[in-house]
Amino acid sequence: MTALPGETPGTDDAPAEDAPAAPAPGGGADGPSPDGPTAGPDAAEAPEAAAGGAAGADAVDVVAEVASASSEEPPEAVEESAKTEKPSEAANSSVASADGSAAEETSETSADGSESAEASADGSETAEGSADAAPAAELSEAQAELAAQRELRERIEKRKAEKAAPISAGGGLSGTAADLLAAVRAVESGEKAGTAFFARAAPAPAPAPASPRPAPAAAQPPRPAVPEVPAQQAASPEALEAVRAVLAQGGAPEALARPAVDALGEQAAELLRSDPWHLLAVSGVRPEQADGFARALLGSECGPDDGRRTAALVGRLLEQAALRGHTALDAAAVRTALAGHAVRDPDAAVLNAVEEGVALLFGEGGDAEPDKTDAEDGEQDEDGVREADPTADADAAPVRMFLGLDRYALAEESLADGLARLVNTCEKTADWTEAAAGAPSPSAAELIRTVASAGLVVHSGGEAARAEPAALIAAARGLGLRAVGAAHSEDGRRRLAAATGDPATAVTLAGLLSGAQGPGRDEDGALALDLLIVLDAPQLDVEGAAVLVEALADGARLVLSGDPGVLGSAGAGRVFADVLAARACPQVVSRTPDPGPIGELISGIGIGELNQVDAPGKEVVIVPVRDAGEAVHRTVQLVADSVPRAFSIPAEETQVITVGHGGAAGTRALNEALKQRLNPGPGRFGGFDPGDRVVHVPAPGRAVPGVVRSADGEGLHLDCGGVPVVVPQERVESSVRHGWALSAHQAAGMRWPAAVVVLPGDAAQGLSRPWVYTAFGRGERHLSVVHGVDRALPHAVAEVPAQERTTRLRPLLEALLTPDAASSTG
Repeated sequence: MTALPGETPGTDDAPAEDAPAAPAPGGGADGPSPDGPTAGPDAAEAPEAAAGGAAGADAVDVVAEVASASSEEPPEAVEESAKTEKPSEAANSSVASADGSAAEETSETSADGSESAEASADGSETAEGSADAAPAAELSEAQAELAAQRELRERIEKRKAEKAAPISAGGGLSGTAADLLAAVRAVESGEKAGTAFFARAAPAPAPAPASPRPAPAAAQPPRPAVPEVPAQQAASPEALEAVRAVLAQGGAPEALARPAVDALGEQAAELLRSDPWHLLAVSGVRPEQADGFARALLGSECGPDDGRRTAALVGRLLEQAALRGHTALDAAAVRTALAGHAVRDPDAAVLNAVEEGVALLFGEGGDAEPDKTDAEDGEQDEDGVREADPTADADAAPVRMFLGLDRYALAEESLADGLARLVNTCEKTADWTEAAAGAPSPSAAELIRTVASAGLVVHSGGEAARAEPAALIAAARGLGLRAVGAAHSEDGRRRLAAATGDPATAVTLAGLLSGAQGPGRDEDGALALDLLIVLDAPQLDVEGAAVLVEALADGARLVLSGDPGVLGSAGAGRVFADVLAARACPQVVSRTPDPGPIGELISGIGIGELNQVDAPGKEVVIVPVRDAGEAVHRTVQLVADSVPRAFSIPAEETQVITVGHGGAAGTRALNEALKQRLNPGPGRFGGFDPGDRVVHVPAPGRAVPGVVRSADGEGLHLDCGGVPVVVPQERVESSVRHGWALSAHQAAGMRWPAAVVVLPGDAAQGLSRPWVYTAFGRGERHLSVVHGVDRALPHAVAEVPAQERTTRLRPLLEALLTPDAASSTG
């Protein structure tokens, strides 16, 4: 690996000055507060990079030796340090971004220079997501996705109502835990006050569909079976005025009025007046600010152990955990965090949150059913939140208790049930031997034979292994089956279409669910497919996976294909990893290696080794830098001059990837410098000019690269991979940002001819093996590494694995699927 021709540090053909980054005030252990007061979904996936670090003066090869530094990965326990007994001034607070934006497992995109709760990573119907609907009559992809998620919940509720048991899915709960879950569901159904307590308003319940699956829209065969979803109605002037009055009375800024109505609905003023801690549902509001607001409204009536406050804090802790990818939290960790918020009785606070429907209680690791006699005298609930029941028999296995939000519990239970349904209903005697014999590789043949006898298969491999799902699609279609592959991004769809030779066989997941791509739905509302291969499966969050599996008909086959070494989903859950770990279905491991120096480098990173590779064609180049300012300068030089000159790769086909959005060499600073060099302009369309590279977030968890074409009264016109997109004016600030530089999470599932990975000195704390593996693997022909982290890079590759996520899908699958259903091949 050598320096590019003509690369010398300190040349002045690019702006050397860094764009200054606004300081990020501390936001407690939930994560740093935003860089500025403007709300937007630019949540960083790791602690944001800033100036610092040192490197050699000349370009050098990656060293083969692995650093033996002994720094440990920071623990993932939930931490909260703000003491709420201290006065806090909500009146001087401004709308901040979602806390936890620095979590490595969370990444979202939005207006440059801002961060927001669109990084909520929940993938569900948020106010941000639903507000993306344009005034046009046709449903947008984002609306259709959200509608599909709503339908999933409605179908689950209908099934629950038809069953005598209090739990519709997930047989692991019983006894008092089951009763608590039933009580929570009663809250959601409207039988008890407190519906949609945290983070969003409770819409009027929609009528249950007439059949278990949504009926397809009449006279629209190409469109999905999705009901019409009107654009989110603007808040009424009366509701806004009422909320402003309450905010003024509590000393909070009037700027929170519209976000409060968006989050809490038209009844926001009443909710805030009766329970001021509902203010925590507004993106960026911190607990100490909500405490100050509550004291102003309630006076001496409120205290640190007020049930309304503790319930809101529990909900907030779980929401913040979801930003880091968790679908549940250990109850002990929740109690510890509550104590950090000056709650004197954390056990009672947890119980109160469960009783109020804010959280669900789960048991794992033993008999999850509490003793009924204890439950009758009121002692069981308190014992239930402890890691072990002190009154239990000494020989009994301890029961580890978890808390989770209802929407993730529903999604995991529905997903587990759906996967079990596919396993049990598919034809297992099919003979695809002849089709396998014509496969282009032994691994492809093995995949075809395995899928012939299984309803669910996991396929793992690198970039070159994507040829195997393509061969499977061709073989299945040759047998007369309806088979398609669904990729995470438009770029992935194009690559799959090129591999199969038939554009009709490749779709995006969003396009498939919305009906814009793929075969549409059958008369029962299920996807008209016999075989679905999901590529980039590690990017599936639990809610998106639940919607997808629910849409597959009985007897359909599902293949989850992906690279287990890449970063996980932006949303909550770890679907691909959980299905792999449960070992409840056949697993096919590809034997096809990624070619070339980049493939060799990535393969070593995957096993924890940062090896020196031979790159005679300068496929891999290391560019050392001393500080963040030089990192920005050298990055601009590489993109604008060196890479185009040496490899004939134009600047628009080179992607810059860095650790975080903030800091002196984060995506915002890099995008500002790259725009100044590549497409200077006044930013007359909300900060954008025609020709600007951007990334669009049509729904939480989705980052779609595009180019600005124009703007008019309808909004900002984008070209997203050949697909025209119009972003309404009111959505531009929150869902569009410049895209010359992306985070690794945003770049996952996509590739470019060249990639420039920027590692300034202070990026070291945000590095991990999956991050390096993902970022370094985005370049097809060339990879430049702007290197300022010294030995922190080999240390991260060798010593810092993926952060664990707490989920329930694996035990649910293990309970539903028998071990003999799984077999590993490779």
